[in-house]
Amino acid sequence: MNESFMEELDILEREKGIPKETILDALANALVSAYKRSPGAAEEARVTIDQDTGEIRVYGQELDEDGNVTREWEDTPDDFGRIGAQTAKQVILQRLRDAKRAQVFDIYDGREGDLVTGIVQQSDHRTVILDLGNTEAVMPFGEKIPYERLERGARVKALIIEVRGEESKGPQIVVSRSHPDFIRRLFELEVPELVEGIIEIKAIARDAGHRTKIAVASNDPNVDPIGACVGARGARVRQVVNELRGEKVDIVEFRADVKQFIAEALSPAKVRQVILDEEKKEATVIVPDHQLSLAIGKEGQNARLAARLSGYRVDIRPETPPEEASPTEPAAAVAEAEAARDPEPASEA
Repeated sequence: MNESFMEELDILEREKGIPKETILDALANALVSAYKRSPGAAEEARVTIDQDTGEIRVYGQELDEDGNVTREWEDTPDDFGRIGAQTAKQVILQRLRDAKRAQVFDIYDGREGDLVTGIVQQSDHRTVILDLGNTEAVMPFGEKIPYERLERGARVKALIIEVRGEESKGPQIVVSRSHPDFIRRLFELEVPELVEGIIEIKAIARDAGHRTKIAVASNDPNVDPIGACVGARGARVRQVVNELRGEKVDIVEFRADVKQFIAEALSPAKVRQVILDEEKKEATVIVPDHQLSLAIGKEGQNARLAARLSGYRVDIRPETPPEEASPTEPAAAVAEAEAARDPEPASEA
């Protein structure tokens, strides 16, 4: 090595923020290991590097039982300059990789819950890898939207749910498209009133890939929270649905009165009456006979999402008791409504 090498270290320190002493210390340790692999090397050694000239010297050592140096002599191999140059290149490249990893970790550390945009690099039945520009993010199987096909090269958005700092592989960014808060962040991109605090998303219930219900409230009596989220001619909600590849999104108004809120949550079905058992967190909902199937939804989906949104178990019953219903009414309607109950709580703000 020579003076130009030391000048390059100065440039690295200024441009990459890697201290010169850090590289020299790492290089000295690496050179000790390289020396010990050479024929006739001493069992112990130390390496010095002149910070002005870059000259390398190796000193063999003898130690006593306590680890103290009892004898030391210069033992620099003849071709150690060449070895030093090769080792220096490896050490610098490793330090640059470490610095980049640390920089990426600093960028994403603490950003759980943020939205990022990436380009699909790899997609299979297990994981999706997104290129975020300065690093990659991984979307595990459980965080994918079921049945969604993400083609290589597609630009998609995702929610950061975890940032792991791994020494061997560097930071790992874990993202999701199935998390309920992914919906919240998408609406915040389209609805400035959400960011400004004029309206709020109070709760989210999601069946990823199929349907989502969100409950919104306004802090300004002059602002309609549903209208603000839907946008002119549905433009705002359409942008969200497009990013979700067609997943249906129902927007309902949050009500402080639980009975009214449960009735809203079962929209688009009309509700006649809601009977609450607040101690058991259960609600019996009476709907017109012709609205029963709509209230329950396909495979109980509407009732299930309404239960998650409200935090109450929901039992939907027809206005006409089954024993009084005509033969054309579905006899299993009440049982189907019972099966639709789901105690899973909503994602709340």
